[in-house]
Amino acid sequence: MQNDAIKTLLVATVLCVVCSVLVSSTAVLLKPAQEANKQLDVKKNLLLASGLIKSSATKEEINEAYSKIKVEIVNLETGEVVPDINPTEYDQEKARKDPEKNKSIAPEKDIAGLKTRAPYAPVYKLVKDDQLQMLILPVKGKGLWSTLYGFLALDSDLRTIRGLGFYSHAETPGLGGEVDNPNWKALWNGKKAFSDNYEDVKIRVVKGSVNSGSPDSEYKVDGLSGATITSNGVTHLLHYWLDEDGFGPYLSKLRNQMNVTADNSTAEGF
Repeated sequence: MQNDAIKTLLVATVLCVVCSVLVSSTAVLLKPAQEANKQLDVKKNLLLASGLIKSSATKEEINEAYSKIKVEIVNLETGEVVPDINPTEYDQEKARKDPEKNKSIAPEKDIAGLKTRAPYAPVYKLVKDDQLQMLILPVKGKGLWSTLYGFLALDSDLRTIRGLGFYSHAETPGLGGEVDNPNWKALWNGKKAFSDNYEDVKIRVVKGSVNSGSPDSEYKVDGLSGATITSNGVTHLLHYWLDEDGFGPYLSKLRNQMNVTADNSTAEGF
């Protein structure tokens, strides 16, 4: 009886060790593929938000479209490009959670509900013949149940919105989860993020439907039915990232460099 118990225990121990080795080995072997798929998914959602690909795009089409995107890291406080940080190695979300690197956001300014932010952030530029055609900014902020992570695409006038899309969130399906609805996302194309003098962030999601005949309709997007908190969250996160504590300093410098005015022509043919 004692020998049988020892044998059973021995077999169970060996089995556990073998299974642990197999699981660990599989995880290690699959990690590069998982990371590649994660990066591909971010690229796809960035390009979808910008209207540069269709949802049915293949891996090759995604990589081809993304090859036209120039990535830079910017200092959010100064608005300056930081050339000595490799964009492929910088993890903004990891830096945001690092107490030695992040910046605390004052409660009165934390309209996006983030509490902290990284000191630097990536920006994505679509450039043709050395001319900026589109600027894509990573944005994030609290909805009802989760943090929404997405991309906002601005036209070459740095005021007109080309698209907004979220690639990660846990909002309620059929309610706040409608941020993924193609019909709702289509409403953003052509809306204005800033006032005509660029002094104020004006874009917002309203309750109900936008009256297209109202004088400020270009700054409004239809609300998500039954999802007021998520709708407000989208407004708040956009205002945060487009204002002085987000990409505001960078956008200001870029407009000055390009001598951009609200009358600049928009990008076409992409």
